[in-house]
Amino acid sequence: MKILNVYRSEPDDTVKKLVEIVTRDRESDTFDLGADNPDYSVLVDKIFAADQTICWW
Repeated sequence: MKILNVYRSEPDDTVKKLVEIVTRDRESDTFDLGADNPDYSVLVDKIFAADQTICWW
């Protein structure tokens, strides 16, 4: 199962720990919405390539 983690802001220690738990023994990818000019077409491609998408605020 491939999981995509989408970050709205810089993850704090709690979010980092939760991501570690959720993605353990799974393939994972990330996308940072807080980056300058995020490429939304890349985000759409990553969403369709993943089995599960989690948005972290």
